[in-house]
Amino acid sequence: MTAGGGDGSQVVELVGRRAVVTRQTRETSVTASVDLDGSGRVSLATGIGFWDHLLGSLGHHGLFDLDVRADGDLAVDEHHTVEDVALVLGSAFAAALGDRAGIARFGDARVAMDESLASVVLDLGGRPYTVVELPFRGERVGQLPLQLVEHALEAFARTAGATLHVSGSGRNDHHLAEAAFKALGRALGEASAIDPRRQGVASLKGSLA
Repeated sequence: MTAGGGDGSQVVELVGRRAVVTRQTRETSVTASVDLDGSGRVSLATGIGFWDHLLGSLGHHGLFDLDVRADGDLAVDEHHTVEDVALVLGSAFAAALGDRAGIARFGDARVAMDESLASVVLDLGGRPYTVVELPFRGERVGQLPLQLVEHALEAFARTAGATLHVSGSGRNDHHLAEAAFKALGRALGEASAIDPRRQGVASLKGSLA
């Protein structure tokens, strides 16, 4: 199945609960593949090492197969690449979820990493909203500006159609960010799982959003 989108994204492949989405602009070229029924295999090349690390944690702990390729204007800064990868990844999740019939819809997870603790609660009901409270102490980890973590989560939630609440505490910024993305992966895995008892969508009104 192939479908176009007004945001510059295009689903170039949709088979079962696996989707491939591409987005090309003057600033970035991004392709993301998501298999919701994978085994946690990840292959990532965004040009930003710690961003790859966070996305890898999401895929591995959510048991999603992820393949993300990005070529961005890193000579300017990391903003466009991080944002566009998050937008395309969210679009791929949304495409793979289809009409969202049969999924559990809600997920929550808490993950500890040494002194850090992160919590994610989410709803894949198609209503984008984000609340992020991650008290980072520094400006960046590796090549990733930490102010982009919240921005990336907002971008992902917008295109994935997710209500997303992320919070945490800790003294080490690497640990706090990684714990948050591990928790996000686990919560997404729970929410996107098929409930064999569920007929149609998980909503009393019979439709989502």
